[in-house]
Amino acid sequence: MTEQQPNDQSYTSSSPIKNKLGTVFVPVRDIEQSRNWYCRLLGLQEEKCEVLNGHLCPLPMDGVGLILDTMPMWGGDRPEGPPSIETPAFMFMTDDLQASFDYLKELGAELVTEIEGDHWFVVKDPDGNKLMICRE
Repeated sequence: MTEQQPNDQSYTSSSPIKNKLGTVFVPVRDIEQSRNWYCRLLGLQEEKCEVLNGHLCPLPMDGVGLILDTMPMWGGDRPEGPPSIETPAFMFMTDDLQASFDYLKELGAELVTEIEGDHWFVVKDPDGNKLMICRE
């Protein structure tokens, strides 16, 4: 997929809001467990992914940032934790879709779909968030 560039029909400079994503937040229940899982998923070193303020864990990413958050203001203070993402809201990119699918199987991740259209599949993280993995 290529990055979409604004064109004359879809872009206006009258908005003070930038046409740019900053960071994606993922709701999690157990910040340590989720950090460890996402570090394995993305091949990151856990010691480089510090938990901040007891509820945030920014992950070092190429491009748009990703923060795991127990979201105390948005339901994380309840026993069941914050609601999970039921529809994939973003995608992780891969050059090798089959290797990524096999790797997630080895991790014991819950695969929601098979590889679809030789282009993508969906998996759940330990908190039930649905994540899309897509061929770049």
